Amino acid sequence: MKKEFLLLSALVLSAGVYAGDPVSSPNADDDSKGKFTFSGYIDSYYIANLNKPASRSNLGAAGTARVFDQRSGQFSLGLIQTKIGYSTAKSDVVVDLTFGPNADLGNYGNLIGPLGPGGSSIAIKQAYFNWKATDKLTFTVGQFGTHIGYEVIDAPVNYNYSLSNLFNNGPFYHVGAKATYAFSDKSSLMVGVVNNVDALNDNNRKKGLIGQFFVSPASGWNIYLNGIYSNEATPDSLGVTPEASYGVVDLATTYQITEKFFVGLNAAMGSQKGDYQGYTFADGKKSWGGVALYSNYALTSNFGVGARYEYFDNTAGVRGLRNRLGDGTSVNSITFTGNITAADGHLLIKPEVRVDSYAKPASSAEGNLQFEDSKGNFTKSSQTTVGMAFIYKF
Repeated sequence: MKKEFLLLSALVLSAGVYAGDPVSSPNADDDSKGKFTFSGYIDSYYIANLNKPASRSNLGAAGTARVFDQRSGQFSLGLIQTKIGYSTAKSDVVVDLTFGPNADLGNYGNLIGPLGPGGSSIAIKQAYFNWKATDKLTFTVGQFGTHIGYEVIDAPVNYNYSLSNLFNNGPFYHVGAKATYAFSDKSSLMVGVVNNVDALNDNNRKKGLIGQFFVSPASGWNIYLNGIYSNEATPDSLGVTPEASYGVVDLATTYQITEKFFVGLNAAMGSQKGDYQGYTFADGKKSWGGVALYSNYALTSNFGVGARYEYFDNTAGVRGLRNRLGDGTSVNSITFTGNITAADGHLLIKPEVRVDSYAKPASSAEGNLQFEDSKGNFTKSSQTTVGMAFIYKF
């Protein structure tokens, strides 16, 4: 993924400069008056699955192989975003709304949107404000995208179109409060208190702790060390929350090696003990983890190519990535993506090839593998998808 990832992270760390041209800027020279911004994008795609699954689903046996691009053999609408910002010298506010088929998927953990399923859902992706208490200290309150991970929910920002398993296994967003202190333009610390992950309403009275340490050791090199720790257990019939723990430690780092060549890495380790939002792990602490490597090269100012390799291990069965037998599994994935920029930078066209290879289950008899064939039988342990995404941003 390219520099936009760094810019997105900087929005949180520096208390917000929002994309898009001002639509209303009275007295622009007077910061106390504030400035409005409006931006967004429309995301659509076509994907072919070389397995030709009878159901035309890319999700595999457990229904978790993809986050958004779930259907093959058809043109699909992805996500529509509208983002409104208002900024003054001492504060910012962001209202970030999403519409379309992926709105519910991106609002994981909540009920279907007010307009129901079928592509017309509405979701609040983010709604928060920043108070710049000093030049170095910023407070943020509301619902905001997670600090954990390398990739983000927004298709224009990620270099690859399809999202990684590390992203898929979350978290996606938080509701709470956080404070960010910038020691300098090369290092900062964020700490916060949040509700349970990926939900608008907390399922218990416990609160989670989040944190991020950012450092830039050299020009073009950025390191983010992220974490979350919480009790995600559902209270019993008497309202008592059982002892439980959920934690993720995450490293994301990027390096702009040359003006054209960019590399990145994301590594994460998570664990769960006890109940997790109604899913009970009774036999002690279980762990999951993964690593993803990224690289992209700009051949011209309007065309580049990139690759992502990822290994994700959920053999302990603590997350949703499972095989046909319902057991935890592991997967190797490799993705090649082109990036074509047109229409004065507003249109992004992303051709992509992705191969996912899953571990075969202990009982690898015919029909027990991960992916569906053209007859509706699960006879494939891997799948290859070929597609094209079209993203218009404004």
